[in-house]
Amino acid sequence: MIHSCPGSAVKLALLSSLVGTLCLADAQTLPERFGIGRTPDPGEIEKWDIDIAPDGKNLPNGQGTIGNGERVYVAKCLSCHGPDGKDGINDQLVGEFSADDDLAADTSLPRTIGNYWPYATTLYDYIYRAMPMNTPGTLSADEVYSLVAYLLYLNGVVPENTIMDAATLPSIEMPANPLFYWSEEARDLVGEETG
Repeated sequence: MIHSCPGSAVKLALLSSLVGTLCLADAQTLPERFGIGRTPDPGEIEKWDIDIAPDGKNLPNGQGTIGNGERVYVAKCLSCHGPDGKDGINDQLVGEFSADDDLAADTSLPRTIGNYWPYATTLYDYIYRAMPMNTPGTLSADEVYSLVAYLLYLNGVVPENTIMDAATLPSIEMPANPLFYWSEEARDLVGEETG
């Protein structure tokens, strides 16, 4: 049985009316500032002013190991992504890579770190910036290096004794990299050699 919520319709009508009124108002009658928000302090800007390029530019100091990555994964990632990066409530992180897989034609194939990410460095960037989902940006550089090492290991990209840092991470060849084709402009942006 479907229940309607008449209060919602009334709220929507009032909101639409208010928006319409503001849009029609003379610009001279609107305040210069609405008194909401504030200028971020330099520490807040620094926290979000992070980007790691495909060539590894801007990778921070630090290092990680697969063993430490497994501990961080169990504590902070397992509840969303499941044991060993599979069967969780959120995206599958680990999967088999086959050169015969056609991800463009077969949408049933999961896009995982091992079969879809073209650069290991951008995996670092994403985890550092956006994970864990409920508290993004709280992982240390060492924790992120360790998670990247662990997830690449689970995907069969790096050996078990890998030490991940700003020197080793950019040198990792991702299995899916050859599947991406770049324009000349894009190659310049990501530092790929044009051939």
